[in-house]
Amino acid sequence: MKIYIGLGGNLGDPEEFLSNAAKMINEWPDFKSCQVSSLYRSEPVDSFGPDYLNAVMSAETDLDPEEVLSVLLKIEKNLGRKRPAGIRNAPRVIDCDLLLYGDCIKETPFLELPHPRVHERAFTLVPIIELTPDLEIPGKGLARELLEKVVDQSVELYKKPEEWFVITQSEKES
Repeated sequence: MKIYIGLGGNLGDPEEFLSNAAKMINEWPDFKSCQVSSLYRSEPVDSFGPDYLNAVMSAETDLDPEEVLSVLLKIEKNLGRKRPAGIRNAPRVIDCDLLLYGDCIKETPFLELPHPRVHERAFTLVPIIELTPDLEIPGKGLARELLEKVVDQSVELYKKPEEWFVITQSEKES
């Protein structure tokens, strides 16, 4: 199944945290054919604190959506993510969100697919379109058409993929 994972952070050294998260995802044995987008800088949306760095990864997996989310939560925890009680969208060192799981539309107490705000955030749509220009967000529409609705959200190219994350398939296999 083709999946898309959102990476973001705005505390500490966000580039280092995103790079480490991307490396951990790439090295996870259940994720194949990983690709990363460019890094983008954006102002907080429904949050506060310094600007965020964001990227999107795509991968192929045989894991079910709940298993993917469990892996992402483990990676966040390993990188020191703290979730302050009662504060939604708090600044963070790392955020790893399962944005899309193929064309799956699902809502459980643990997981909602597509991610409930993926179609409302330029910082997810821009890197998704970079990876897959004609991607359709299940139940929402074409990503590039959804982006037209959030043009007021500032997203600035920070670094191209090869400038922040480089790993070859042979490195993954060793």
